[in-house]
Amino acid sequence: MKIDFVNVSPYVTNCYILTKDNDVLIIDPGGDYDKIKPFLDGKKVLGAVVTHGHEDHNSAMHYFDKVYDYDNLKEGKNNIGSFFFEVIYTPGHTKDSITIYFDKDGVMFTGDFLFKNSIGRMDLGGSESDMRDSLLKIRNYPDAKVYPGHGEFTPLNYEKENNIYFLSL
Repeated sequence: MKIDFVNVSPYVTNCYILTKDNDVLIIDPGGDYDKIKPFLDGKKVLGAVVTHGHEDHNSAMHYFDKVYDYDNLKEGKNNIGSFFFEVIYTPGHTKDSITIYFDKDGVMFTGDFLFKNSIGRMDLGGSESDMRDSLLKIRNYPDAKVYPGHGEFTPLNYEKENNIYFLSL
């Protein structure tokens, strides 16, 4: 699986474009569709996955025929076309936050749940107790490359060993 990304929205949201053969899946189309479109030319677009309901992660979703989110992806194993992944409910930043985990590729897309050296803020519809439970849940996963909704990529093991929010569990 090839992973490209572009920064979209005034909040510099990471939008990920996943390509496998001729299939494309978009994660967090938060705006600036003109930046996303070049990655789609000549490809079969299977849809967009939204990690949570904030506008900076979903404002370009209307450009896609199919949109997948907390409401229509079950926790556990899922697939969209040739993409096989696990949905992990990770509320905390918001009640509808999900993490998308591709175990065979060793990558997870965490939206605004987990960042390099930090976590998502909880004052916009989130909950500290939900965040704690989600961190405890994600702590049980093997090392993977974390692709957050904003900022730099980071290894999950690095976060488990260095992120103050994991260390305080």
